[in-house]
Amino acid sequence: MEYKYQAKNTAGQIVEGIIDAPSQDSAISILHNKQLVVLSLEIFKKDVFSKDLNQVFSRTTTKDIVVFTRQLATLIEADMPLAEGLRTLAQQSEKPGLKKIVLDVAAAVEGGSSLSAALNAHPKIFTTFYIKLVQSGEVSGKLQTSLSYLADYLERSQSINSKIKGALVYPAFVVSAMLIVVLIMGVYVLPQLLSIFKDSGTVDLPITTRMLMAGTDFLNNYLYYILAVLIIGGLLIVRYLKTTSGKIWRDNFLVTMPGLGKVVQNLYLARVAESLSTLIKSGLPILDALRIASDLVGNENYRKIILASEENVRNGGTISEILGQYKEMPPLFSSMVAIGERTGKLDYMLEHVSKFYKSESETAIASITQLIEPILVLVLGFGVAVLVSSILLPIYSMVG
Repeated sequence: MEYKYQAKNTAGQIVEGIIDAPSQDSAISILHNKQLVVLSLEIFKKDVFSKDLNQVFSRTTTKDIVVFTRQLATLIEADMPLAEGLRTLAQQSEKPGLKKIVLDVAAAVEGGSSLSAALNAHPKIFTTFYIKLVQSGEVSGKLQTSLSYLADYLERSQSINSKIKGALVYPAFVVSAMLIVVLIMGVYVLPQLLSIFKDSGTVDLPITTRMLMAGTDFLNNYLYYILAVLIIGGLLIVRYLKTTSGKIWRDNFLVTMPGLGKVVQNLYLARVAESLSTLIKSGLPILDALRIASDLVGNENYRKIILASEENVRNGGTISEILGQYKEMPPLFSSMVAIGERTGKLDYMLEHVSKFYKSESETAIASITQLIEPILVLVLGFGVAVLVSSILLPIYSMVG
């Protein structure tokens, strides 16, 4: 959230500005770290014309955060002071939004704030997972190592997300183009062609032609009603999916849908294992690691399982005891975690589990991508064949 402030600096001058912070107390703390005496602080209300167009059209991406994290780790390893390193990275940043954020972080660090506290003032860019790993690195004196872990984790996550998006872009484009073409033909082209058969009084028409005529008439007579139903229905579905029951239904559907359900489940399992492994390696206590991992998984069912594991560990039990009770967790996952707990190498075992499920997912995604293209070609070919036969056969019959 952004706050508009008025403050007095060390020279006694009145300064004004806008600060991004998760709460009012955090905003005041950051301003105090900058040696400012806060005179007034209120929520900054934006209008459409007050937004920085440079920041709107140059949003910070995961790739930008990966590059920033890896470069910062390199500068720290080279013994460059933290604030100086942050300002160096800000100067070479090509995105105004990220540059402003890094400069704010550098100013907070110069004011005596820790790096994790300075990053916490920008929750839209730096997640709880990111901040906790940085905080762990600060406490253990291994900030460079934690940042390297972070960069590797973000790169791997971005890689798998890119593969999923790449697999879905082509079929989504083809289906969207097909729907647009069907709509244009149904509204503008087919009514003129099919009117020939109506005017000629031909009765013995093929079943496909009669179905095409009925569909075209329905589309043209109720076009606005159809669009209204689709828009309202889409808005209601989006609203329902934001509720708790809607999220549970969506998550259940994703892991049980035919063909892709197993792939999605493997992706969730890989995310759980990798997140836990990275957090434990960075030195975070197991309870904190489980709590943060539950927020990262992105699935309500797996989130409940991880929180149940956290509660069991808090009461003196183990993670594997809980995992074995849920059908969503394969026996392999539970067994590997149990072995890791017994040997004291839980992070090592989770890393291998993550690699296994990620490999399974990538193989399945590649196979599905290769299978989707011929299926789409067959569907399009069938549609064109039905359309052509529905129009040409009656014309040949009339000519005969």
